[in-house]
Amino acid sequence: MTTISVKHFMKKSTIANSMFIDTAGWASLFISNEPYHLQAAQYLQTARQQQQTLLTSNYIITELVALLHSPLRRPRPQIFEIVDTIKATPYVKIVHIDTATDLAAWNLCKSRLDKTWSLVDCTSFILMQQFNIRDVLTSDHHFEQAGFTRLLKL
Repeated sequence: MTTISVKHFMKKSTIANSMFIDTAGWASLFISNEPYHLQAAQYLQTARQQQQTLLTSNYIITELVALLHSPLRRPRPQIFEIVDTIKATPYVKIVHIDTATDLAAWNLCKSRLDKTWSLVDCTSFILMQQFNIRDVLTSDHHFEQAGFTRLLKL
């Protein structure tokens, strides 16, 4: 795992051969009784075969910790193990949301009163646009509303 700022990434307008992973995608990968677990595992295997970079953000990691704690009620040691695994994985890039991205996401969130997008969703949309990423490992339909390809569907 590499932790980098958005400014570092902005030197490159795209991250070639990459897939974005949202909170629901991480939960689906790590929690075997999640409805999309098998599908998520298959996408991960394919991504690894294609040597894709997996992009996520520190906001998503924060949201994942909250999700795993409640409502999924995972034991704290398991939560720490999951996050440590994500952080230690060399093909995972965690972007730390800077002030400009946070502000752009907040403005996007406020501009779409017709949507129930969260701030975390909007930061993800901004990052995916900045890095020209279309595919997202998630079951969250908000990504489709924003024009991206949601990979986890029943």
